[in-house]
Amino acid sequence: MSGSKKFVAAVVLSTLVSFQAFAAADTALNASGRAAIVQTLVTKMNANYIEPAVAERVGTAIARKNAEGGYASAANTQAFSAALAKDLRELSGDLHFGTAVYEGLRERSANPELPSRAKTDEWRDQTARRGYDIEKVERLPGNVGYIELRGFGGPEYVSAAYTAAMSLMAGTDALILDLRRNGGGSPASVAYLMSHFFPLGDERHLIDMYDRPTGLTRQFWTVKTVAQRYDKPVYVLTSARTFSAGEDFSYGIQAQKRGTVVGETTGGGSNPVSWYNLGQDIIVSIPTARTTNVVTKTNWEHVGVKPDIAVPAAQALQTAHVAILRNLVSSAKEGSERKELQRVLAMAEKGESEKPVYTLRGEP
Repeated sequence: MSGSKKFVAAVVLSTLVSFQAFAAADTALNASGRAAIVQTLVTKMNANYIEPAVAERVGTAIARKNAEGGYASAANTQAFSAALAKDLRELSGDLHFGTAVYEGLRERSANPELPSRAKTDEWRDQTARRGYDIEKVERLPGNVGYIELRGFGGPEYVSAAYTAAMSLMAGTDALILDLRRNGGGSPASVAYLMSHFFPLGDERHLIDMYDRPTGLTRQFWTVKTVAQRYDKPVYVLTSARTFSAGEDFSYGIQAQKRGTVVGETTGGGSNPVSWYNLGQDIIVSIPTARTTNVVTKTNWEHVGVKPDIAVPAAQALQTAHVAILRNLVSSAKEGSERKELQRVLAMAEKGESEKPVYTLRGEP
């Protein structure tokens, strides 16, 4: 597995559930313990994985490997969890598979319990302490807005922060959304953020999400109650590290012809997951749903989101900034404004930036 794919696979854990605070103790495993875990894994995959044929193939391969002693060296839960995760991803090609050693997971049910007030307050506090995953909000030279977003938290926690950030960008002439380090999150929050980029009253059906365990399909639309709207050009930065909901936004903005994607092809994970207990405190994330973009009638699974302007991720911000400035120069009227944009463009093309001055005007 390549380095970028290893990172993306790790992001599956960190963006969906914070396991480290609740990790179970590492315990010894014998052959019968491993066999029971593998049997449970095969059963859970066959019942829930979004691709039944793949589930059967992968489950058969893992069961065979275990029967032949291929996991004999995994003598504890941590080692066995890691070995299963590696094989699940490599055999399926689906980077949304993941495992962890975790105590007390409650599996999804037909009638899920609402989280307690204490738990929702904890999640809200954690989200706030991460700055709602908004890493940076900035106005770049040439009056170009810039927002770096590292993840898509639950809409009940992040919506107000998204609108606040967009309010700060209201006066800019173009906007760059940096998703190069975005590992995913909530599709509902993707739809909420996307709502800012269409006129009031322009409701867009974005994606459908089919869930195999329930047989239900959920529709995601832009949110008509979003008051802050942005009608200037939008550029989205991507990398091989952009994954899941980060790809959903990039793919959607591209499919809706509302923005330009700049950077690298993304990680290629479109199938949302649910978590299941395998026994011995080993849990597994199994992709149980399929996302379908309403415009393209497909998704980015395995193939990623291909950028409109392909450049190495490290060059994506400069490339997008230069492209925006060139457009602004070409549309600006002759005079001081155009000259200033030309000056800023020349610096951006060379990768230069103005150093701040901290002396009084007129001082040497």
